Amino acid sequence: MNVTEKILHAHLVSGTPVAGEEVAIRIDQTLTQDATGTMAYLQFESMGLQRVKTDISVSYVDHNTVQIGFENADDHDYLQSVAQKYGIIYSKPGNGICHQLHLERFGKPGKTLIGSDSHTPTGGGIGMVAIGAGGIDVAVAMGGGAYNIAWPKVVGIRLEGSLPAGVSAKDVILAVLQKFGSKGNVGKIFEYYGPGVATLDVPSRATITNMGAELGVTTSVFPSDETTKAFLEAQGRGEDWVPLTADDESYDETWTLNLSTLEPLAAAPHNPGNIETIASHVGEKVHQIMIGSCTNSSYRDIKTVALLLKGKQVHPDVEVGIACGSKQVVRMLADEGLLGELIASGCRILENACGFCIGAHMSPSTNAVCLRTSNRNFEGRSGTQSAKVYLVSPETAAASALTGTFADARQLDVPAVAMPEHFTIDDGMFLYRESAGVGKPETKILRGPNIGEVPPGMPLAETLTGVATVKVGDKITTDHIMPAGARLKYRSNIPEYAKYVFEHTDPAFYTNASANRDAGKANIIIAGESYGQGSSREHAALCPMYLGVRAVIAKTIERIHRANLINFGIVPFAFVNPDDYETLSAGDELVIENLREAIQGNGRATVKNLTNNTTFDVETTLSDRQKRLLLAGGLLAAVAQGEV
Repeated sequence: MNVTEKILHAHLVSGTPVAGEEVAIRIDQTLTQDATGTMAYLQFESMGLQRVKTDISVSYVDHNTVQIGFENADDHDYLQSVAQKYGIIYSKPGNGICHQLHLERFGKPGKTLIGSDSHTPTGGGIGMVAIGAGGIDVAVAMGGGAYNIAWPKVVGIRLEGSLPAGVSAKDVILAVLQKFGSKGNVGKIFEYYGPGVATLDVPSRATITNMGAELGVTTSVFPSDETTKAFLEAQGRGEDWVPLTADDESYDETWTLNLSTLEPLAAAPHNPGNIETIASHVGEKVHQIMIGSCTNSSYRDIKTVALLLKGKQVHPDVEVGIACGSKQVVRMLADEGLLGELIASGCRILENACGFCIGAHMSPSTNAVCLRTSNRNFEGRSGTQSAKVYLVSPETAAASALTGTFADARQLDVPAVAMPEHFTIDDGMFLYRESAGVGKPETKILRGPNIGEVPPGMPLAETLTGVATVKVGDKITTDHIMPAGARLKYRSNIPEYAKYVFEHTDPAFYTNASANRDAGKANIIIAGESYGQGSSREHAALCPMYLGVRAVIAKTIERIHRANLINFGIVPFAFVNPDDYETLSAGDELVIENLREAIQGNGRATVKNLTNNTTFDVETTLSDRQKRLLLAGGLLAAVAQGEV
């Protein structure tokens, strides 16, 4: 078997391991972050359990650490008290970014991890099957429940050669995105193998698996080898290492990438799949450069930048911000004098948190060209709708910081940063680490006024009478559906957060959807290809559900968002004939009769468009479990009814 199959078979609870068939797998570890964690823990509380049942569950605070107003601070209080009550490790704000921290301190080869963040696959860099999921799925896993996925096809990415100086792991994953694109990879896991793997350190592997999320795959996996062992030993966790490699090259599909032939690349606005060469942009003006995020904030990455900028000044016309991935990275750079070098060069040192990546701060100026080492460049995600964001490597970012323009790092003397024999270990900002899993039931949960309740789901109607409340195009991301940035502080307050659904895509959506809901009409979303790309934020299903959305009809829907829709009782339909998308307009009156019968059967239904007196067919492929969820009105409703 390959690495993916070995891990999945070892954790198989039920189901048949045939590509496309739904299986249930046992989950060893979970993680949450504060933007999705509050809702996940509210859902966990509703299950009435005394403590978590995983090996390790960690609650990280890394998204909303800029505390303007009471909302974020209140959420942090809630998360800390929940962690103590139920036996969850709590990572305080300022400790670092969840994926970098989990890689450093908790990830284990051969284990399974799900997290309420789409970049949880970072853990694949050390040989885990690590999957991003909705918060409610994480809550179920914390309660000891299995996680359900379609048994994947495994795509083998054979790496040969070694990276030239000035080219790094970011360029590797951008090359993979150039080949496979950011859509059409649902139901697959990418596994890296071949002689080139040994040339990549763990932070480099983690960068590749992190941005595998942009491919739309279930996750990405590297083997656990001597490089993995050395990394864990340097983290003081040598006992966590196990060897894990593929027995042979048995993959459903393979593609070979010669690392030696790569050049610096960029993902151009406004999608990670829009790949261009840096050479094609050299000399073009840049206004802002942001270095860090969960993708490129490791000791290796930031030290490389520091050495490139050492003794030099960033260009006076460019703003440069650096966010390290963890307290460990900050301390080590400080101890080596490199933090001072970054400051002396003119960089702004930001908190080691997600901040700029989700538009929570450091938004660029109007029409700015911005280079970022993060993983997404969706329109408006930076907090500035008119900004043009390019995703680049730390090396490219540092070279461009010196010139104020796109620059090719291969023109510089790029240092090779070796992994240290020992990382600086300081777990002081992990609370309840020694009592993980035990919990203190007597702990009082702290609930500020922004902490709401999980809205109840509604059983599926026999006849769905509704309105095509909005019609959107291709590659609509969860950022389009549910904006982050300044709005993210309302994530614990669904009635308030729901006011911003499709805020930039259709500003009238909230008003129209609320009016339809209050008039007893269902809201239906019409979409093109790859609806629900990007973040795992379940609020992109939860808030629409609150507004009365009962179905999405799209050409295709991405994996995590589709699961979230089902979890909250929204039927994910696909057009049988994609051309029928063109016949629909926002405001059309739609009726689906015998809906419950269709869901219980083959998932096929006919939609009547009363506005233009036409019909078209839709379909959805569902497991028996998913059918029960939809009929009940979502996962929590199904649990309450004893259906799961």
